[in-house]
Amino acid sequence: MPTHTSHSVVSFKARFMLRGFEAPQPPGAYRVERDDEAIEGATWLAWRRIATFIHLPAIGVANGASQMLEIDPDELDAALRKDVEAA
Repeated sequence: MPTHTSHSVVSFKARFMLRGFEAPQPPGAYRVERDDEAIEGATWLAWRRIATFIHLPAIGVANGASQMLEIDPDELDAALRKDVEAA
């Protein structure tokens, strides 16, 4: 099946934590990737999310080590809403 990756950037104003992180992450902008696979019908094409990843550390942080972690997109959305409400 064909796959597609989309890229976006999310921003946090405060420290945040998601499942799978070793420690809370500092405020900043973070790259997020979403992988989708095609679902093909006889006359239509749709996409289904198969994975979402976040790149650590934040964009612009001078750190030799970087990692890409798979995350729950609903958990990311909840953390972003919480960040906006706290501002």
